Amino acid sequence: MKVTLNWLKDYVDIDMSPYELGDVLTMTGLEVEGIEAAGQSLEDIVVARILSIQPHPDADKLSLCRVDTGKDRVQVVCAAENLEQGALVPLALPGTKLPGGEVIKETMIRGEISTGVLLAEDEMKLTTDHSGVMILPSDLTPGTSLPSLVPVSDYVLDISITPNRPDCASVIGVAREIAAVTGKKLRMPDISIRETGPEIQELARVDVDDSHGCPRYMAGMVQDIQLKPSPFWMRYRLHLCDIRAISNIVDITNYVLLETGQPLHSFDYNRLKENRIVVRRASEGETFTTLDDEDRTLNKDVLVICDGDRGVAIAGIMGGLNSEIFDNTQNVLLESAYFDPVVIRRGSKSLGLSTEASYRYERGVDIGGLETALRRALSLISRHAGGRIARGFIDKYPEPYRSPAIELRTDRTNQILGTSLPRDVIGDYLRSLEMDVKTLDDNRLEVIPRSFRVDISREIDLIEEVARLHGFDNIPITIPKISATNEPETPQLILRDQTRSIMAGLGFSEIITYSFGSPNSADILNADEKSPIRSFVSLLNPLTIDQSVMRTSLIPGLLATVKTNTLHDEKSLKLFEWGKVFIRKDDCQQPHEKTFLATVMTGQYTKKTWYQDARHVDYYDIKGAVEALLKALGLPPSGPEGFVFKKQDSFPWFDPEISSAIYASGYLIGNAGKVSKEVTAAYDLEKDSVYLFELDIETILENFTWARKYRPFARFPAVYRDISLTVNREVESAELIELIRQKGAEKVESVQIFDRYEGDKVDNSEKALGFKVCYRSSLATLDGLEVNRLHESIIDKIMQVTGGKLREG
Repeated sequence: MKVTLNWLKDYVDIDMSPYELGDVLTMTGLEVEGIEAAGQSLEDIVVARILSIQPHPDADKLSLCRVDTGKDRVQVVCAAENLEQGALVPLALPGTKLPGGEVIKETMIRGEISTGVLLAEDEMKLTTDHSGVMILPSDLTPGTSLPSLVPVSDYVLDISITPNRPDCASVIGVAREIAAVTGKKLRMPDISIRETGPEIQELARVDVDDSHGCPRYMAGMVQDIQLKPSPFWMRYRLHLCDIRAISNIVDITNYVLLETGQPLHSFDYNRLKENRIVVRRASEGETFTTLDDEDRTLNKDVLVICDGDRGVAIAGIMGGLNSEIFDNTQNVLLESAYFDPVVIRRGSKSLGLSTEASYRYERGVDIGGLETALRRALSLISRHAGGRIARGFIDKYPEPYRSPAIELRTDRTNQILGTSLPRDVIGDYLRSLEMDVKTLDDNRLEVIPRSFRVDISREIDLIEEVARLHGFDNIPITIPKISATNEPETPQLILRDQTRSIMAGLGFSEIITYSFGSPNSADILNADEKSPIRSFVSLLNPLTIDQSVMRTSLIPGLLATVKTNTLHDEKSLKLFEWGKVFIRKDDCQQPHEKTFLATVMTGQYTKKTWYQDARHVDYYDIKGAVEALLKALGLPPSGPEGFVFKKQDSFPWFDPEISSAIYASGYLIGNAGKVSKEVTAAYDLEKDSVYLFELDIETILENFTWARKYRPFARFPAVYRDISLTVNREVESAELIELIRQKGAEKVESVQIFDRYEGDKVDNSEKALGFKVCYRSSLATLDGLEVNRLHESIIDKIMQVTGGKLREG
């Protein structure tokens, strides 16, 4: 929410800089996200009086204005249509630099000299109005600097209002906070009205059919108004708060909304059938055209305002096109109401429509402040639009609100805050927030918050208020008492911490993505119909359709992060995420939560330097990352208890020729490979090769222990033998390694592939593989003949099982 410094100063004295004020508000819980100067760079613009107006001899739409600058009389060529002899206007003489950066020069326009420019409001960045030259008050002196006479220099504070503080979604609410913190007095705006019209009950009627959705509805009436532009000061403040000026009536309702936090709505009285207002729930499928000229389909979650025949507004959200204020409006019925926050929130979400009014109604407005806001608006209307105010108000308020009486204990307050504040000081803090405070005894206070503090209902809420006003920086720092526990860390937390450290050491950065996503993600990953990836848990109240289900895989979040980084020209990435996925179970309301580790690599693995060429990430880089992680965690490569990579076709988001499943002791624990072109195209990553792996942490924890075991150094020497084979291309190297280990039993210490060949020297259906086998015994030095016999038996076994043959040469 945006508020201006000058507007705040109308209600409380502020004797500090805008930036000091921003720090003060932030420390009280109203975070000031930004401070922007407004109305600056206007010092060289002067007030000028138009002495005469003549038509331009060579241009029908231009006029020659003779103006008095206070020091001289000059000619200015101007195209504005609202020029009047004797009017005071802002003038930029040659050499003046406008806020947009343009420097004014003396120019020749259609043969006539123009010594300066008469300025519209938008040319000075004051409002967006470009309908004509800005007309200044008639009591100003020509030649005087504009900012010295017209208070345009200001500062705009952008304040983040937390959902529990709707009372601060207004200028008066922020001013109240400033007054409480600084000890100054809060001044309320002057409200004085003269009711010269007929009784309002003779003119209009209000029926509230849904008192739950609308606990209170007030209406006032003003007749014979004059619709015209609002005064500059009002339009300027609305502009600084990002609200467009429309007309004096509409602008006043917006101004009072920003000032008091109470949304108002103005109806053209003559367009209300039967001169009646009815508040009811919408019918299912009912249609309504809102002020933005959009046809909207309503449901029973929506509260509507009707006249005697049809809907005229969506309660608390937006008015209707059929009752808006227009050029011929003469009589206005003004609504000031309290709508149930839950009802407005549901209606706003169902329509996908959010406005300044719904923002406040959803959080809760001051049910006790409706009349004040209504009277303030009528006061401004009578001042700036004329008219006759009807006598009295319509006030439908069947169950008046009563603020809770809350007992606050001094010792409890000090215990929680770690302070030693006296009872009377605590009471003064709360009184400064306009709460009623009564002393019960030496330790207890009875506190009744005002109706605008909808967030206060418990003792702890009052203690928070004391902390804010005392100052968080004044609360002493103490070390909390933490009892030691004998509870060991869970295996998953231990594994997670180890994994994070290892992945960081491998050069990866951890990311955290949303736990919800789009149901289209399963289609993008080409998951089959029975895949768990399609077992989505739908959200009851999603923010958007792209975040309407709980995620069933970490991969979409990783790929979306790669896309975001690529759009920002960050293309060489090594990212990982440890997180949960949520799989729907048909027989249970609660989904199955599984923990996964997912990692992605893309872009360059090494950059081009004087000593090496650039190299892009490939499959062996992602495979190496998996191996390094599992080895560091204590899972050995290969072997009965180790892990192996096997060809796969069950992970459709991979290129089937450049991917593999990861097994350990017969359990599928993950997958790794190159993401398919179809999937990368869906994420606009067609130009990039993306590699990723995924590990099922739940399966790993269920089937493996991560206890480190000491292995003594080998006491006896190793014997190395090579095997060079030609086998069918379909035979996997992992199968051959497993045969070598099975046949060699405990005497085979390790097996490594040192060569792979496919080409002219072998048949197209075959490939050549070379293995280096390390033989070693833990009991004695191996005999050479014994090793040879074992080695030959291994070769025979491979040839028998695979049909392979020894490679010649």
